Amino acid sequence: MKKKIIGCFVIVLLLALVAIIPVGYYLYFKPNDNVVPAFLEGELVLLVEGDRVVSKNGPKLMEGEILLPFDVVKEYFDPHIFWDEALGKVTITTKDRVIRMKTDNLNAIVNNEPITLNIPVTVENEVVYIPIEFLAEFYGIEVSYIQESNVIIIDYKNSIRQIAEPIQPEAVVRKGRSIREPIIRKFDLTSGGTSENTLRIFEEYDKWYKVRTWDGAIGYIEKRFVVVKRMIVEEFLEQKDPKPAWMPPKGKINLAWDMIYSRREDHASLGEMKGLDVISPTWFQVKNDKGELINRAYSKYVDWAHGEGYQVWALLSNDFTDTDMTSRLLNNTDARDNLIKEILAYAALYKLDGINIDFENMYNSDRDVFTQFVREISPLLREQGLVVSVDVNDIKCYDKRALSQPVDYIMYMSYDQHWSTSPVAGSVAQVSWQEKILKRVLEEEGVPREKLLLGIPFYTRLWKETTDASGKKKLTSSALTMKQAKNNIIENKAKVEWDEESGQFYAEYTKDNTYYRLWLEDANSINLKASLAQKYRLAGTCAWSIYFVSEDIWDVLNRNLKEIESYQEWLNQNRDNQYKFP
Repeated sequence: MKKKIIGCFVIVLLLALVAIIPVGYYLYFKPNDNVVPAFLEGELVLLVEGDRVVSKNGPKLMEGEILLPFDVVKEYFDPHIFWDEALGKVTITTKDRVIRMKTDNLNAIVNNEPITLNIPVTVENEVVYIPIEFLAEFYGIEVSYIQESNVIIIDYKNSIRQIAEPIQPEAVVRKGRSIREPIIRKFDLTSGGTSENTLRIFEEYDKWYKVRTWDGAIGYIEKRFVVVKRMIVEEFLEQKDPKPAWMPPKGKINLAWDMIYSRREDHASLGEMKGLDVISPTWFQVKNDKGELINRAYSKYVDWAHGEGYQVWALLSNDFTDTDMTSRLLNNTDARDNLIKEILAYAALYKLDGINIDFENMYNSDRDVFTQFVREISPLLREQGLVVSVDVNDIKCYDKRALSQPVDYIMYMSYDQHWSTSPVAGSVAQVSWQEKILKRVLEEEGVPREKLLLGIPFYTRLWKETTDASGKKKLTSSALTMKQAKNNIIENKAKVEWDEESGQFYAEYTKDNTYYRLWLEDANSINLKASLAQKYRLAGTCAWSIYFVSEDIWDVLNRNLKEIESYQEWLNQNRDNQYKFP
């Protein structure tokens, strides 16, 4: 009886399995044959490569032209596109172009040359729309509109494209990587290979490809149903920063600023500046928030400099004392444009070789608009054959990584470690402090070493500490030339010792109940600082300023920047240095 019951149970179980297996096959193994639309009817869809762009504001078609919302352009094609809401102007910068477009205006400006648009920048419901087809060449993209599916497709030109075609009738494109996913495209293979059967592959999985059909449907197809026909390389060029507009014929760059605010009649008074490549006179200064300039340039200076073999990179500065004016200038597209046009005109008039941008004492909140200004001026200066450099320091108003992209060189003002009104006395620039800066700037802030020039001070600060009747101490300082500082030590018979951390001679003395201190910049300290250019393989050095220098410094810089070829060679030559004050 027991055996009969067990036998009946087995039979019932087998019958149940027979009944369940077809249901299980249907539920888990039978492909889904449902066909669903890839897009909602009437919906204008934007695709960038293999991804659908979903944003708060979608694309638009106007008079047959494609317009994209500003935020989409910024996210996918140009993180630096700039919108001046007050003036209704859009600015686009590339490595060699500056494009300006105004809302509801068919006239655009490309590198100061007018060009006519088919459709203007448009503002609708506070959303800025950009005519993207006009910018396709500048952004290196291909833009197409598929009317049959109402899909806009944008592809990057610099890309590798894998093309596949279906080879079996069962080939279908599904919404997901499973045969249970619905079908969004079928193929007609009876007429052979056609463009409508072509698929572009974007991603590869174990058994599936992510693909895009000719009309923009994005989905997945099983590998076994397709063959990869070919691979197309569309202008696939390695993106590298362009070489600087100028490099010295030998060694590293030796640049010095010339603090000159009036005409110098006798240039021979500067003496021989051996090894100097570039001289940067302080000629141009922003006059007002309209972008007008104060011009101190004169042709005789350029003729003299070129005759001596020096490049002339004129300095362009803001008004260091008027932060508000600088802010108004930087935040106004027309003012920036006026300033750029003025400096281009002066550069051509005086036959300059470069422009050195020195904007200081800016609001931290103007960090991005200053970078925008540098992005706008750099392509236009380069188009005119000029070298572009920008001065920075540790203040947060400088986005050093971003600034290093459009310019040829970054001048790091690595001095004023203790500045004129510093609350404590100290060195203008300890060599250990400079080295610490270099490590951070190169490793953390991403400034390319081949673009970086280390700032070197040619001046010394004399610190003066007085005490009044109540015992209150007051600290002041004054800048001395190298010669003045050395003579000051000798004349006052100051106590002198070599300070290893500073890489300088430290001196102190008391006179008339006043305590004096100074950290001397001389041939010894400059030798140590200049060696950092070799140690960190920098582009060179930049020094402030010729007015403060002593003649023996040029030999030091020439040796370290032009004759020595490596840091190891410098170490070998300086291993037995003995530091003794004369």
